[in-house]
Amino acid sequence: MIGNMIAKARKEKGFTKTELARLTDINIGHLTHIEKGERNPSHKALKAICKALDIPYQQLMFTYDKTINEEQEKYGVTEHISYNKLLAVDSISGFIDCPSYVPSSAIAVKINDDSMCDTYKKGSYVFVEFNTPLNHRDYGLFSYNDQILIRQFNVKKGKITLKANSEDFEDITITDSDKFYIIGKIL
Repeated sequence: MIGNMIAKARKEKGFTKTELARLTDINIGHLTHIEKGERNPSHKALKAICKALDIPYQQLMFTYDKTINEEQEKYGVTEHISYNKLLAVDSISGFIDCPSYVPSSAIAVKINDDSMCDTYKKGSYVFVEFNTPLNHRDYGLFSYNDQILIRQFNVKKGKITLKANSEDFEDITITDSDKFYIIGKIL
């Protein structure tokens, strides 16, 4: 997946592979293998790529060991994972213990509504692994039109729907005009 994200960033920044190879001193053949997902870049190479593209290194690191399956490729997962945005946290409650069954979690998020009350209770914490591609029916943390939501991720006929499991909250079908990012997977 990291190769897909590098290719996405390179294209959005208007660089050719040749230009990126020259700026990073990475062989163009090796860069092609990286973008196709056939090889992972070394940390040194990834830092050079990020510096050349003027993007944060850590966001791509979260995708380092992730792979994309056929379903995720069909719904265009890399279009919904950001390489240059960070989750802004308005308040900090402190630290909580990270359970051993969620070693890849990066953050704990406190549930602040009843939209997922059958699965996650208001006031409880969920553990999130950043920039993880989601499968149908996974639970995730999302940015949807500048709101942060926890919902069940559903894909049907290429359409993405964020489902609440409370009748008090409407399901959201993502459209091309929506600002939508997958922040991470609920573990």
